[in-house]
Amino acid sequence: MKKSRVAASAVRSKSAAPKPNPRWGREEETEIFAKNVRLFRQGKISDDDFRRFRLQHGAYGSRLRMDYSMVRIKVPGGEITPEQLEKIASLSEAFSIGSAHVSTRQNIQLHWVQLEDVSEVMRGLVEVGLTTREACGNTVRNVMCSHFAGVCPSEAFDATPYAKAIARFLLRNPMCQNLPRKFKINFSCCDSHGLVRVADIGLVPTVKKPSSSSYTTTTTETSDETSRGFKIYLGGGLGAASFIGHLLEDFTPEDRLLATCMATIRLFDRHGNRENMARNRMRYLVHEMGWERFQKMVLKERSIVEMTTSYSTEQLFDVKSHEDTRQLPKASGRMTTMTKLPMLNVKVTKDSLGFERWLHTNAVQQKQEGYFTAFITLGAGDITASQLRVLASAIRDYSAEGVARNTPQQNFALRYVRETDLPNLYEKLASAGLANPGALTIASAVGCSGTTSCNLAITNSHRLAKEVQRKFLELGLDIDDSLRDATIKISGCPNSCGQHEIATIGFFGGATRMNNTMTPTYTMLFGGSAGEAGELGKAVMRVPAKRVIDTTLKIIELYKNERAAAAVAAAGGGGGDEDHHHETLHQWIIRLIKGQGSGSIKNLEGMKAALAQVIQLPSSPQQDPDAYRDYGSDSNFTAKTARGECAA
Repeated sequence: MKKSRVAASAVRSKSAAPKPNPRWGREEETEIFAKNVRLFRQGKISDDDFRRFRLQHGAYGSRLRMDYSMVRIKVPGGEITPEQLEKIASLSEAFSIGSAHVSTRQNIQLHWVQLEDVSEVMRGLVEVGLTTREACGNTVRNVMCSHFAGVCPSEAFDATPYAKAIARFLLRNPMCQNLPRKFKINFSCCDSHGLVRVADIGLVPTVKKPSSSSYTTTTTETSDETSRGFKIYLGGGLGAASFIGHLLEDFTPEDRLLATCMATIRLFDRHGNRENMARNRMRYLVHEMGWERFQKMVLKERSIVEMTTSYSTEQLFDVKSHEDTRQLPKASGRMTTMTKLPMLNVKVTKDSLGFERWLHTNAVQQKQEGYFTAFITLGAGDITASQLRVLASAIRDYSAEGVARNTPQQNFALRYVRETDLPNLYEKLASAGLANPGALTIASAVGCSGTTSCNLAITNSHRLAKEVQRKFLELGLDIDDSLRDATIKISGCPNSCGQHEIATIGFFGGATRMNNTMTPTYTMLFGGSAGEAGELGKAVMRVPAKRVIDTTLKIIELYKNERAAAAVAAAGGGGGDEDHHHETLHQWIIRLIKGQGSGSIKNLEGMKAALAQVIQLPSSPQQDPDAYRDYGSDSNFTAKTARGECAA
């Protein structure tokens, strides 16, 4: 352990100093919030006016209890320091429930904070450079950036400074304070990692040769012969009605990035639907207006922005100030894709040593030779105060970068870890219960907060995601490489905070009367995916909450049977459709969606028929009352919701 600490600290000493910590928060905003809480309690501010104010400052009402708040902490680009993690730990113990929650949008949330204590939480966050400002409400929300940005061998360049620069420019910007609805911006590192097709603005870093129209997203180093830019997608988003974003143009130079974002936001501000909250996201505007018309409007508006924006305003978009100038290890230039550790070629089973199983599912080699990104698997995004402190210590001891990144899979990524430090890192994480395997596999199920805190939730998606993870790890499904590229994502309602529509197998919560009894159910979707080639899942059938795990395991069993049959056919000289014995679960499900199944299950109708018995409940609730209840509840199910707070 001591040698490992010396090794990591030696790298950081060469980097001259810890990574600069941008100051996102402002002390005066905490005082203003405390003052307005007092005025609200005195009846001097109306409910609606105070609601708009607190949402603008990142305080979301807790489920059916408006005296409590969920405080949402923005983490621009997902990058967070040890000091910030330790402060969040202390605040969670003093004012929350002793734990924090990592969301699918790289925010960190503290639940059940007394309204009068919110300003104290905000004050503590300001001390370490964090803010809750515009984490909720009709504003530009937290700007996301792929947790692989800077270490991905397929990236053109590191998008992190650009993500932070646009986040800084838009924070508190008058242009963004009263939009028709919330607005989301996502940066990826390459065409495989990131959520660029399901955001209002999605950006993929790209380089282009000035003398040619050709460009690439897979160049690891730029030179004088190439120029930086982005592929920009507009109008995507997830929710009750979801859309995949459209490509604005083949190549947007980096010096037009700001103007493109400003033009898009300005158009949304002017033309977005302010009357119907159910249809006032930008994706509806693009869909109803038509992409070609909207595209022309953006390009025209961009020209206006470029001609009318002052030099002083342009200077507020400062990419250079967010670049890491320390001497971190450079890319070796030899990797072309993410690879597993060499030692993982050996057979790993669920009975293997904990460290071996963890390596198999939680470690990825970076483009920097000898360095790895290690993932900390959380249960549906939850992490206790004591675990946050251990994570902070692990960052200091083992990350040459000196920060961590939180991920859309509700986990943490610890980057720039030396290969020789991985065993000691594992031991440190294991001491705090943070060394669960499965981070990059089907076992790491995503689940929104559900009925544990959200007003709109119908089902306890949060608890279900934890139960899926527990069962899948128990069965060793995390070490099955044929399941590695599959994902499970669960939302407590149709609004997709759990991103169910971009999962291999997705679920969103609802309520259904079954055998004359109100029962928690989930609509199951197949075939969603993220990345630049993102697809939305197709609805298949409704599944009772207490049958979701059995149903998912049955799907995996059916897949295994079909794969084995294909292997037999291939061994016997069969070809064509029979030669599918190497395909993954995700690939098999995509074939079924297309109606191209080659075994006993040909399409989605065949899948529904195969699952019909699995989803059945006892004919009477008296036979098995628990089958009709939701996870985490010992009483009969009732669908309770309140006014949503996704918008101000």
